[in-house]
Amino acid sequence: MAQDYYDVLGVNRTASEDEIKKAYRKKAKQYHPDTNPNNPTAESKFKEVNEAYEVLKDTEKRSMYDRFGSNWKNYQGYGGQAGSPFGEGGNAYADMSDMFETIFGQGGRRRRGSGGFRANFNMQQAGGDIEQPVYISLQEAYEGTKRIINKNGREINVTIPKGATTGTKVRLSGEGHPGVNGGTAGNMYLIVTVSDDGLFERKDDDLYVDVKVDAFTAMLGGEVEVPTMTRPVRMKIRPGMQSGQKLRLSGKGMPRIKGSNEYGDLYARIMITVPAKLNDEQKQQVKDLRNSFN
Repeated sequence: MAQDYYDVLGVNRTASEDEIKKAYRKKAKQYHPDTNPNNPTAESKFKEVNEAYEVLKDTEKRSMYDRFGSNWKNYQGYGGQAGSPFGEGGNAYADMSDMFETIFGQGGRRRRGSGGFRANFNMQQAGGDIEQPVYISLQEAYEGTKRIINKNGREINVTIPKGATTGTKVRLSGEGHPGVNGGTAGNMYLIVTVSDDGLFERKDDDLYVDVKVDAFTAMLGGEVEVPTMTRPVRMKIRPGMQSGQKLRLSGKGMPRIKGSNEYGDLYARIMITVPAKLNDEQKQQVKDLRNSFN
């Protein structure tokens, strides 16, 4: 028995397009073969999820699926080849006309004349698009990276541009579903997700990083080492630096995906630290220093 596409994605039949897309991304991430190398059923589950999404994301396909269930494909192309879609009695010509107009629009409307009913069986249809998630690290997003996509036994080398963000789409022209009656093939879109980084926080094209500065350097001034996506740099700390203040390193952020050599900025957030333990002499010295300010 064919699986219900709504059950595959775990959504209600009244789910919105946005709810379907969110459910798809969650399921695709759950069953993606790259994240389930030791799960032999993951690939088949992943294919089921993609198949369900390809139908439910498309308004026309979803309408046909809601109307005819698992047999919707029999009505999408030439209709009736797997058995008549009409019950006994009734006006078959009228039903057929309605069906073809629903599927093909005006191009499928019946035409009457000496030949009676005729339908445009040769109408071309473009193939549907395919979406597939791909996961990269922040470092890969900074440098740009490559992935190998397996499709029908073929390996496709894909370049993910530097500066890619979560939600970036990489188009593979003609790698979607094949067209009908010579129609053009659809496209495949890789939907990029950039994993969270343990050191840097990303906001658009800018990066933020916490930098620890000891209390004495913060009071007296000095230098501090700031990590970047390439190599650490030294920055001057002016006397009286406060915790939470930011130092800007121009052009040390992420590449701008639409700019050939443009980069965002890196902000070093100052986090002032104090000694965890003091001996008696040090405690007295700190007290004397505090009293000197009073």
